[in-house]
Amino acid sequence: MFGGDQTEAKTCRVMETYSYMSPEYAIDGQFSVKSDVFSFGVLLLEIASGKRNREFYHPDHDLNLLGHAWILWNDERAIELLMDPFMENPINTSEVLKCIQVGLLCVQQCPEDRPTMSSVVLMLDCENPLLPQPRKPGYYTDRCLLSNMESYFSGNENIFWFILRIQIQ
Repeated sequence: MFGGDQTEAKTCRVMETYSYMSPEYAIDGQFSVKSDVFSFGVLLLEIASGKRNREFYHPDHDLNLLGHAWILWNDERAIELLMDPFMENPINTSEVLKCIQVGLLCVQQCPEDRPTMSSVVLMLDCENPLLPQPRKPGYYTDRCLLSNMESYFSGNENIFWFILRIQIQ
């Protein structure tokens, strides 16, 4: 998608599944190598939790999976994101927490804060990596608000994306 020395591009047409789409691509059509990192982070969090971002539900709030993982991480309860805490096979807690932390690093709101894909591979491959603390993820918002806005503005996507940009900022 990029030329020889390009690291990002701009598009007018969105062609991706919304629940994996980076905020800068969804809002501005700005696509970069960090957009794929965002999508990979969503996937990591989905694998760790056993739940899909798009269909995530929690009885205590209306946040998506990214928002829920962020809350648990800040409350030092990230292990609660684990798919099934009553699994018969013993799990390596430190590996699960590392995957959650790397996932959160990948879905940070600002593309500059996200690691490169090669860094992600090193983080996941390394036995005891020193990982930075993640910052707020993109799409850390009330999902009912988003779904109501999406259906209300379904005929005019430009207005929907403008309002979504205001909500995320």
